[in-house]
Amino acid sequence: MSGTSAPPGVIWLGTNTCDGNIISTLNTYEPSLQKLVQDFDIYYAAFIMAAEGEKATEAWRLPQVQRGDFILVVEGSVPTAYQGKTAIVGQVQGQKVTALELVQELGALARWVVAAGACASFGGPYSAHPNPTGGKAVSKVLDRPVINVPGCPVNPRWILETLYYLKEKGTPDLDPLGRPRFLFRDTVHSRCQYLPLFEAGVFVRELGQQGCTYLLGCKGPSTRADCPVRFWNDEKSAWNVSVNSICIGCTSPEFPDQVAPFFKHETDLYIKPRRINLDTLALGTALFTLAGIGAHLTGKLLTGRIKPNVKALGKGAKTLLPTLKKKLR
Repeated sequence: MSGTSAPPGVIWLGTNTCDGNIISTLNTYEPSLQKLVQDFDIYYAAFIMAAEGEKATEAWRLPQVQRGDFILVVEGSVPTAYQGKTAIVGQVQGQKVTALELVQELGALARWVVAAGACASFGGPYSAHPNPTGGKAVSKVLDRPVINVPGCPVNPRWILETLYYLKEKGTPDLDPLGRPRFLFRDTVHSRCQYLPLFEAGVFVRELGQQGCTYLLGCKGPSTRADCPVRFWNDEKSAWNVSVNSICIGCTSPEFPDQVAPFFKHETDLYIKPRRINLDTLALGTALFTLAGIGAHLTGKLLTGRIKPNVKALGKGAKTLLPTLKKKLR
C-alpha cells in the first residue's frame, strides 16, 4: 500500500462507544485535520462525511474495500449478546447490519485492523461489569492480528502516528498486548514530572494539591503510555497528573473494572485473577522475614552459639513491630 501514489483508504467504525476517540482525534493539532484528509482517503467516518443513510454505507462495498486496500479503525467494544443486535450500525439494501457483522466482514478484508481506544482494544467501559450486551474487544471477535491503541480517550497523536506508521513503514513492533511499542514502551510513572517526589517519599494527601498523587490512587506505576511527554491538544499541562489529578490506568487491559476504585490507593500490583496491595505484600514480606529471623535465632540458641538475653529480645520486638507498622501505613 505504501508503494502506491494514491493515499491509503481508511474506514472508521463506531460500535458501542461514546465517540470520544474520534472526537479526540479530530482535535488533532499536528498533523492537522486538513493534512490528515489529504494523506488518507477516508472512505467512511460518520463524524466527517456528508453522506448519510445507505448513501454513506455504500462505502462498505467499494471495490477497493473488497480488494482489502484499506485500514479498518474500530472504536468501541463489539456487542455479541443477542446476535449483536444491540448495536445496529447501518443498513445495506434495506437490511440492518450489526456492529458484530460489519467488524467481522470488514476485519477479514482489511490490510490492517486498528482498535482505537480502551473499549475497542481491551473491552473498556462498554464491556464493564455486568456487561449486558456481551461487549468484547475487537481482537476477541476477529481471527487475525489487531493493533491496539488504547486510551480513554485515545490521544490523537497515538492513533495518527500509528496510521502514518502503517502508511510509511508497515506494521510496527507490537508488545504482547498488541500495542505499538514506540508508544507504549514506558510506564507513565517512569516519565512523570513528579517522579523525584515519589522517590523522596513526598506525597500529596488531597486531590487538587500539586505533587505526587501515588497515595491517592495514581495508577502510573502499572500503566504504559507516554502521557507525561505527549499531552493532549499540544498543551503542556493537558494530562491528568499535571492538573493535580491521577492516572486512572486507561491504557491497561484491566481498565476500568480491575483498576477501580480510581481514587483509592490499593491496585498496585495485578496478578490474575486477583489484585495484590503492595502494602499488604510488604507486610507479608516483613512478617515472613521476622519469622525467618526468629527461626534463625532459635537455631542459634538451641545449638548454644549465642547466649539468650530474653530482656533484650523482648525490648527489640517491642521496638521493631511498631516501626514496621508505621512504615507500612
